[in-house]
Amino acid sequence: MTDRPLTLMAVHAHPDDEATGTGGVLARYAAEGIRTVLVTCTDGGCGDGPGGVKPGDPGHDPAAVATMRRHELTDSCEVLKISDLEMLDYADSGMAGWPSNDAPGSFWRTPVEEGAARLAELMRHYRPDVVVTYDENGFYGHPDHIQAHRITMAALEMTDLTPKVYWTTMPRSMMGRFGEIMREFGEDMPEPDPAEAAALAEIGLPDDEITTWVDTTAFSGQKFDALAAHASQGENIFFLRMGKERFGELMGTETFVRVQDTTGAPVPENDLFAGLR
Repeated sequence: MTDRPLTLMAVHAHPDDEATGTGGVLARYAAEGIRTVLVTCTDGGCGDGPGGVKPGDPGHDPAAVATMRRHELTDSCEVLKISDLEMLDYADSGMAGWPSNDAPGSFWRTPVEEGAARLAELMRHYRPDVVVTYDENGFYGHPDHIQAHRITMAALEMTDLTPKVYWTTMPRSMMGRFGEIMREFGEDMPEPDPAEAAALAEIGLPDDEITTWVDTTAFSGQKFDALAAHASQGENIFFLRMGKERFGELMGTETFVRVQDTTGAPVPENDLFAGLR
């Protein structure tokens, strides 16, 4: 046995991603005394500026946006009781197809080996028992999410660590309800073209392929407040329109697929740390 606390490391692309996909587990495990480490790969500079000004529009200052989002991220971490925040501070690459994808210093243009080496150093320092990041498609194809996946998996290969490794996902049953839920809250949802519909159909996993269902209902209020801490991006955070009560009803479970394990814990499981305690 060791005095070192059990440690969860979540590797995310942008400020606010920590709350959207893993806010529940970060809050839950912090409350259980587990060390929670958040690695945020980019500065979020391609987010909305003050007043909702969009990237590329007059008055959008990526450096100022990045500074604002750093403060919001710190506030979110306080809400979720995250033990340690590490920022790699690569430039936000923006959405797929944006010119910022190929801008000098963008995360998307960064060699995987370079980002992985920096992340591997953090892994050696914190020695996580559980690592969480995105799948190969970054869940929905965002370049920075894909790059976060790539550097995480490469960093693990650079170390001698054998943590349980999870990719965030969503059950297809929930994805099927998502349009219905958005319409419930007044969103105008045009019918996607066939290509978009096919892409949406590939997001998430069939329910029976999800290995890990974690009940975070008791922490849904913290998750909502962490999302709300990213006030500058509120226009883009659909979930905030639900209100805290409805949000808690709908978002009380976070789901993952386990891709690396040495514990032999059976699946499906309801705890990222199954087999470790």
